[in-house]
Amino acid sequence: MVQAHLEKNASLVKDWARGYESQVNEYSYWLDEVEGMIPLELQGTLFRNGAGRLEINGQKIGHPFDGDGMVCSIAFNQGRTYFKNRYVRTEGYRKEQAAGKILYRGFGTQKPGGWLANIFDTNFKNAANTNVIYWGDKLWAMWEGGHPYQLVPETLETIGEDSLNSLLEPNQPFSAHPKIINNHFVNFGVKGITSQTLTIFELDNLGNKLKQYSHPLTGFAFLHDMLVTDNYCIFMQHPFQVKGLPFLLGFKTIEQCFEFNPKQPTKIIVIARHGDHNLEILETEAFFGFHHGNAWEKDGKIYLESICSQSFPQTQQAELALEKTDFDHFPKGELWEFELDLAQKAVSRRKIETRGCEFPAVNPMWIGKEHRYLYMSACDSPTASGPLQAILKLDKGSGENQLWNPAPRGFAGEPIFVPRPHGIEEDDGWLISLVYDAAIHRSYVVILDAKDLDNVIAKLHLEHHIPHGFHGNWIPKVFV
Repeated sequence: MVQAHLEKNASLVKDWARGYESQVNEYSYWLDEVEGMIPLELQGTLFRNGAGRLEINGQKIGHPFDGDGMVCSIAFNQGRTYFKNRYVRTEGYRKEQAAGKILYRGFGTQKPGGWLANIFDTNFKNAANTNVIYWGDKLWAMWEGGHPYQLVPETLETIGEDSLNSLLEPNQPFSAHPKIINNHFVNFGVKGITSQTLTIFELDNLGNKLKQYSHPLTGFAFLHDMLVTDNYCIFMQHPFQVKGLPFLLGFKTIEQCFEFNPKQPTKIIVIARHGDHNLEILETEAFFGFHHGNAWEKDGKIYLESICSQSFPQTQQAELALEKTDFDHFPKGELWEFELDLAQKAVSRRKIETRGCEFPAVNPMWIGKEHRYLYMSACDSPTASGPLQAILKLDKGSGENQLWNPAPRGFAGEPIFVPRPHGIEEDDGWLISLVYDAAIHRSYVVILDAKDLDNVIAKLHLEHHIPHGFHGNWIPKVFV
């Protein structure tokens, strides 16, 4: 029995790991291999970003976070779909491709040559690989440690780093997890390591600055995502310490210098969006989470959702070895709901989904509002940890779940909610996801009915695979 479990897991991990194989080619073509019918009213473009290249001339990088950003465009126009993908020509991408070797350290990557090649080198490559969003007539490929890279939306050609008309100072990070609420674009950046400053930016629909405000942070804050309501911006500061000397001396990556302390609390940072932008800190039991669901205000309290695990999924290898991942000992993310009482400085929380999950999403019209439905990537098993394969719809009203699952050899990426034009109900729309099919080493785009995940509206088959990615966004404009 144990041997069969180990063999099944090994086969699953091998399939999943192959989905990270680099895609070195750039394509541009109509998707003609279609199962089902593409809705005529589905008009617009899905942009998606992720690490497309996980090695440089045979030299493996150390972590997917460090892979070169490759943006995909999936344009829907009158029942047909056009696909293109293109690498973001960042400064680091161009230099490494010209040199044919790794030139930069990263979150989990060292330059070849041992500690002497890495000592005192703190110059990271802006990989522009985490998210892609269209705002103010600009398409940005985003990475949380630097400026966004602007792309041409029709061709995905790289224009260059964008300082947002000098809004962003040199070396000012602009996160990859902005939120759009009431037609305001809200984003943040954390500058520094030992001494950190959190800056929040609010832009209007033309990309002009509405607000900018900053706060110094105490302790080390690894802030990847944020939440926003009508009156607050909310962040989770997990109990990390960074013992950076081995990094500075070239012996370890910065990720390997992170130390998660489960005996210390997680801090919830709440910052007022209006007035003098007061900052409040509430504490709760330790947890780690990259991504959050939604937040809303009700009866004088703040409610929010977050994907929580008991520890940080840390690696120690010098280069990628995903096929050796042991999911039996991998921290499983579960969905929790938190209630914040600012008057009493109290936090209560409850677990609302035990299946392993990630990449939570709501109808974008419900951001900052109390909602009923939440969509997530999820594990095949309802109890065990494992790679993300399925798409889960959580109905907080009825308590019932729906699961669309391409297992055993399919791996669905982040679900993107696309509202139906003129739709009124919260779940009136479609879910679009890019799925890797390990059986044929190709990917396909799946369109699901967001009301009923059993209703697979269409599958659009690519001619090749696209590596597992990170985040994307839907734009109701057709860019072909």
